[in-house]
Amino acid sequence: MNNVHTILVPIDFSDVTPNVLDTARTLALAFKSRIVLLHIAEPEPDFVGFEPGPVSVRSSVAKEFHTQHKQLDETKHALAAAGLDVTALHIQGATVEKILHEATQQNAGMIVLGSHGHGALYKLLTGSVAAGVLKSAKCPVLVVPSGART
Repeated sequence: MNNVHTILVPIDFSDVTPNVLDTARTLALAFKSRIVLLHIAEPEPDFVGFEPGPVSVRSSVAKEFHTQHKQLDETKHALAAAGLDVTALHIQGATVEKILHEATQQNAGMIVLGSHGHGALYKLLTGSVAAGVLKSAKCPVLVVPSGART
């Protein structure tokens, strides 16, 4: 794995995110890699074919997007303060497709992402981001399980 110049790190600010960040930090220091943080927000309702909705709903979505952007920026600065080269991307869209797209765009040598540990019924009904990325990624993928400490 000598060509791990860039590690793509999709994060969702869930309980597994600190473990994902710890793992990515350790790998980036070991491989002298750049980290690309990626947060994918839900697409706007009109993006998926719905009417934009009431102003209160649009305001709520905008506020959440702003809050997530702030969290992403704080995470980026915390990693940079540890001496790492970090880029942060905040985009909207379908999660698996955007992760795979950004892995190609950023020339990622590895993807480090979290698994929420949902059961088989949940995965059957909704699918799994980790499974979708594992199935189609062109680079190694490290899945950090929920509850794991590194």
